[in-house]
Amino acid sequence: MSHDECEPLIEEYCRLLEFPANPDDFVKHLQDKLAQVAFVVDEICAVDKQFTINKDGEPVLKRIPSLAQTHEVEELESKIRALMPERSILEILCNVEHWLNWTRHFGLFSGSEPKISEPAERYIFTTFSYGCNLGPNQMARHSQGAVTSHMISYTNRRHISAAKIEAAIRDIINTYNRFSLPSCWGTGKKAAADGSKFEIYENNLHSEYHIRYGGYGGIAYHHVSDKYIALFTHFITCGVWEAVYILDGLLKNLSDIQPDTLHADTQGQSGPVFAISYLLGIKLMPRIRNWKDLTFVRPSADVTYKYIEPLFKGVVNWNLIKTHWYDMIRVVLSIKAGKVMPSTLLRKLGSYSKKNRLYQAFLELGKVVRTMFLLDYVSNVALRHEITAITNIVEMYNAFLDWVFFGKLGAITENDPIEQEKRLKYLDLVASAVILQNTVDMSLAIQTLMSQGELIPMRHLAAMSPYITRHIKRYGDYVVNLHNIPQPLEAAINLPPEILET
Repeated sequence: MSHDECEPLIEEYCRLLEFPANPDDFVKHLQDKLAQVAFVVDEICAVDKQFTINKDGEPVLKRIPSLAQTHEVEELESKIRALMPERSILEILCNVEHWLNWTRHFGLFSGSEPKISEPAERYIFTTFSYGCNLGPNQMARHSQGAVTSHMISYTNRRHISAAKIEAAIRDIINTYNRFSLPSCWGTGKKAAADGSKFEIYENNLHSEYHIRYGGYGGIAYHHVSDKYIALFTHFITCGVWEAVYILDGLLKNLSDIQPDTLHADTQGQSGPVFAISYLLGIKLMPRIRNWKDLTFVRPSADVTYKYIEPLFKGVVNWNLIKTHWYDMIRVVLSIKAGKVMPSTLLRKLGSYSKKNRLYQAFLELGKVVRTMFLLDYVSNVALRHEITAITNIVEMYNAFLDWVFFGKLGAITENDPIEQEKRLKYLDLVASAVILQNTVDMSLAIQTLMSQGELIPMRHLAAMSPYITRHIKRYGDYVVNLHNIPQPLEAAINLPPEILET
């Protein structure tokens, strides 16, 4: 956005985020806030020994003990599972179609092509085929003649796009958000971002070797709500810095669940990411493994602290933030207006970091915001528990997707980047449908138990999740039919003599 376009918007935007609308007051506001946080944390750490300084002068943070699941929760889970009916994934997709008519989002790209018969049935078969990674050939072989492989591949190519799948997922998320049970798990105001590797063929545009995971593949980068449902997914290459996409998912999420707090793994600790998140009104709270190696900045050179002094390694360059304040606000307003995505901006800034003064300003602001977060992190046990719990949700979601994406050993066999993206959207659609069906079945089971006089504390429900799979049949029904008499073996034992002679 141009300067003239941004100027009228600055005051109202800053008012909404409770920022001063000029650089001098903004810097003063931030300076006072950093000084206050550091002073309070210094007082807390002097009393609370969760955070200590060892004899070598290094900061040490005590490990938080994990909370084991109680016997009461396990017993309640068993009772609920006993009341949940056994279902297949195809049955679940059909149930969700009856409730929401989610297949209405699919249809021909061009009006000149002939329409298909039984479209809802075709769309469900196609979604199951690609969402569980069976592929059109295996789906056709197991559909008892209901569809052919050409019918499924044609439907995928001519009727379904990534945007249409996202619209169907959004219907499921909005319906899921109406249930009371997910409110026991979270508020919807928090989300976690993390990536999981998917195997793909080596010779295509997205495939790169991943050092941490090993092997060639691509990364599915998920934004998962604290209510356990995924809000958005990107498919990125293994060589891409994941934090580049950390904010895109929240901005592209158009569902009723709108988080304002984002958790992530160590890759989310970048200074520019903290700065842009802060100016967008998003609270970034990553789980940082190497937090003690990061730069803590003090508000001014003459400020010292009684207990946390060894943490600080520098002083904030307030003049740099003040000089480029209008430029940073202009960038953020451009993001809000949809002119540029955070991922594009972060890639650009990262490419010219040593020469780009705007990058340096974002980095300096990010250090301030990150220092305030880290000070809260080392002094607040409840915050560390929260970050661990919510980042564990996205890890559980990744494991749940591995269970759903069972075909072809979980490898994406498509080389087209657009089709690779669609595979993950299909997978999210199937996973969201299963989560919704599990929530329905769990809610009905809880109602049944309560009608029988069972007392169910909310804290026990809060320890559960909708990622239940024991009652779901992934592979359909296998029928033993001993009345089907095969041909006798003797008919196939001997080949014709003339073949053996030649």
